Amino acid sequence: MATLNRWWRIGVVAACFVAVGIGGIAYAIAVFPALRLLPGGPAARARRARAVIGRSFVALIAILQRGGVMRLERHNIERLRGAGPVLVLANHPCYLDIVVLLAHIPDAVCVVKSALWSNPFFGGVVRGAGYLRNDEPDRVIEKCAACLAGGTPLIIFPEGTRTAPGEPLRFVRGAAHVALRSGAAIQPVVLRCEPPAFTRTGKWYHQPPYGFRLVIEVKPRLGAAALLDAERTSGFKPRALTRALERIFTHHLESQAT
Repeated sequence: MATLNRWWRIGVVAACFVAVGIGGIAYAIAVFPALRLLPGGPAARARRARAVIGRSFVALIAILQRGGVMRLERHNIERLRGAGPVLVLANHPCYLDIVVLLAHIPDAVCVVKSALWSNPFFGGVVRGAGYLRNDEPDRVIEKCAACLAGGTPLIIFPEGTRTAPGEPLRFVRGAAHVALRSGAAIQPVVLRCEPPAFTRTGKWYHQPPYGFRLVIEVKPRLGAAALLDAERTSGFKPRALTRALERIFTHHLESQAT
């Protein structure tokens, strides 16, 4: 029975991957061009595209839950409603992290790998949504700050990639640079995937025996200045802020594990 259950969930996941890929092409060649016919400039078109993506991810999560692949557990999710110009920082244990975040903050812009710009399935989607590519560090920091200054929430994974199961968090400094450049409030979001699934070191078909639980916990907002004051350092601010953020996320994850 357990084997049958596992193969059922692998089938659900495979169907979702196919649907997402076909949907990405359909959005790029039909849906997003149709949205351009509506009134408004490039910013309005990007907001409409992001709204479509957010609703699609809500539907994807529902399918994964009803198919027994995952259970989504939310804590303090109301803190993400009407997020405004806030820098959303999250750890990254699972491939589905961005799906869950964009389902709850549909207007958010996110920083994505530059390889997606030439991806035949998702290139048109990330361009149409106005997401930011990560291959030009100096320019992407400026664009992130401009995004926040324009009133749009921004999602960044400070690790830069998914966490390998069992390894400690290692943040890079990009998120700290954005926080310092923009002055925006920091919204920490702590994510846990139990047992691990869709990890950096695993395959999509490596599914736990009876599904997994994805927990999203939204913590109170923080200010970069207050974090730096707590560090009591006069050194390089991005390094100090990165260290403070890494310690905060590590503390939350360790306290939840006990």
